[in-house]
Amino acid sequence: MVEKQWIGHPCFDEKAKHTFSRVHLPVAPKCNIQCNFCDRQYDCVNESRPGVTSVILSPGQALVYFDKVMGRVPNISVMGIAGPGDPMANPVETLETLSLVRNKYPDILLCLATNGLMLPQYVDQLARLKTSHVTVTVNAVDPDIGSKIYAWVRDGKHILRGREAAELLLSRQIEGIKLLKSKGITVKINFILIPGINDKHGSEVAKMVRSLGADIFNCMPLIPASGSAFGELTPPSAEMVKTVRAMAGEHIAQMTHCARCRADAVGLIGQGLDELSLKDLKCCSKLPLHPRDSRPYVAVATLEGFLVNQHLGRAEEFYIYDKIDTGFELKGSRKSPPTGIGDERWKLMAEILNDCRVVLVSAAGGKPVEFLKKSGIEVIEMEGLIEQGLEHVFNGASLPGKRMIKGCSCGQGSQASSSSVATACASKSCGAGSGGCGGNGMGCL
Repeated sequence: MVEKQWIGHPCFDEKAKHTFSRVHLPVAPKCNIQCNFCDRQYDCVNESRPGVTSVILSPGQALVYFDKVMGRVPNISVMGIAGPGDPMANPVETLETLSLVRNKYPDILLCLATNGLMLPQYVDQLARLKTSHVTVTVNAVDPDIGSKIYAWVRDGKHILRGREAAELLLSRQIEGIKLLKSKGITVKINFILIPGINDKHGSEVAKMVRSLGADIFNCMPLIPASGSAFGELTPPSAEMVKTVRAMAGEHIAQMTHCARCRADAVGLIGQGLDELSLKDLKCCSKLPLHPRDSRPYVAVATLEGFLVNQHLGRAEEFYIYDKIDTGFELKGSRKSPPTGIGDERWKLMAEILNDCRVVLVSAAGGKPVEFLKKSGIEVIEMEGLIEQGLEHVFNGASLPGKRMIKGCSCGQGSQASSSSVATACASKSCGAGSGGCGGNGMGCL
């Protein structure tokens, strides 16, 4: 029997998967744990698994994209946030996106998927936004098993590893699930079945989460991701999955129709990202971070007016460009605020560049990037001609050279190829030892 609160949500109501569509908005690039099975990839349209997306959108861009999808995809009942990192590791972006969609579409179901580490402190806000469904990934309730699954857990500025990391994560998951149920929110548990690691543990996980009030259990067979620590493992057999589901089913209802969706999936369950949605995604990613703002210009940090070759913090002036029918036009230059005044410099810089949607630089520190982002200005790091950068911002062309990744989950300060349009790390690029990321978890640079 289908629970009343599940009706219309294709991930919870199996009958709904044939008639109701969902949309995932990729607004959460950062993650606060490193799972040994995870390798977040970008701009890989043919790969369908959690953690994959083609672009990252700001909340404002995401609402414009959602409007487009609502106008052409029938029977959309759910808007979800499933990464590509962890929504609660990106609380500002996640909560703003939920709020924007809730205000404009009061009847839509809102849901998200999280590892649970930061969940407890945001349950009240999720409830106020009438988030009705939350998925928590719980792969172990025995810290010794959990220590084999997680490379590290980052709690604020503290990095934990081994059993200590698994214990903290589990305690937060337990607290978060209890709080969600106290608010009447439907909870699904994702359990990644990893042969040789937790394949004998599914029943215990199911038993515990059911005791906390969880509603449904989703046993998901491992997809070995190249570049991850578990990338060489053999996926579980159909028989193993069937056995674990049967044992877990003695304690809690089972979901058996999961399609392991991308972070930018659109349409019915089993549908990933169609060509038109991909086009809309990329189009919306080129809008100002706050699309309603009037920000026609792009600022450039340059030494000679030919190349993007200045660090944001060292730039003494910015060249300002506009798009015109015949290409791009230099509108003039603006002096950068003086150094030596601390964070006040970044506030003044945001005011000076308040009509610019993007500033192109050769490099930038994390703090000024965040200051400018809050003011609606995106910082793009690149190497190459100014015109190539302008083509990227205004026309969606690929960036030349390398682009440094800020705030990644890898922690190695690695670089991604210029075709990557996200702000999180493809961990296999970081060279952090064999089997995936060995970073310190503190983010890049």
